[in-house]
Amino acid sequence: MAKKKKQTRNTTMRHLITKLNPKSPISEQYRTIRTNLQFSSIDDEMKKILVTSSAPAEGKSSTVANLAIVFAQQGKKVLLVDGDMRKPTVHYTFRVDNRRGLSSVLVGETTLEDSINKTDIPELDILTCGPIPPNPSELLGSKAMQRVVDRACEYYDMILFDTPPVLAVTDAQILANVCDGSILVLRSKQTDYEAAQKARDLLQPAKAKLLGAVLNDREMKKGSDYHYYYGG
Repeated sequence: MAKKKKQTRNTTMRHLITKLNPKSPISEQYRTIRTNLQFSSIDDEMKKILVTSSAPAEGKSSTVANLAIVFAQQGKKVLLVDGDMRKPTVHYTFRVDNRRGLSSVLVGETTLEDSINKTDIPELDILTCGPIPPNPSELLGSKAMQRVVDRACEYYDMILFDTPPVLAVTDAQILANVCDGSILVLRSKQTDYEAAQKARDLLQPAKAKLLGAVLNDREMKKGSDYHYYYGG
């Protein structure tokens, strides 16, 4: 059991490559994604960005976590929100308490300010999912959710949302209507082409502009550590 816990902890830490090894080639790719996102918002403010995928296990949670870190490393005040109220992972990744979080705020049990977790990364705060509710879609589409987002915008330069896969449930589409932009995460040799197209088509009608896709786990030349690629 102890060995299993150790393996899980090590895997979690590897997901935060931008924290553990900020000079690595993979971390540099995350900074490239950050730069591309900033260039995509020259005319329109991109303060609220949603990260999703077409299906599970395509790397969306590790992608949004590392993006949050590189934005914070740039000096921006960042809030990472776990909007996946079905299979939340952010509290595991950052090892923070999940007894209260987004769901607690939306039902009025606590305030946004009291539910935010500080991290050991300067400028990066976390709003976990909180207790898993029976009606995630309704909560995410509520007026309370809009108020939470508006409130967060008063304190943060950048708000990033981790959401469930697009094809599984409607949560990502709902949240995309309170965001400025969205990113679709794809996994090389795993994401089905038609599934990716369908996910794109479902996101495009939303208020949030579809900014592009992140392709991860792509095989590169021998000796290269680049596993992430951004495509607009």
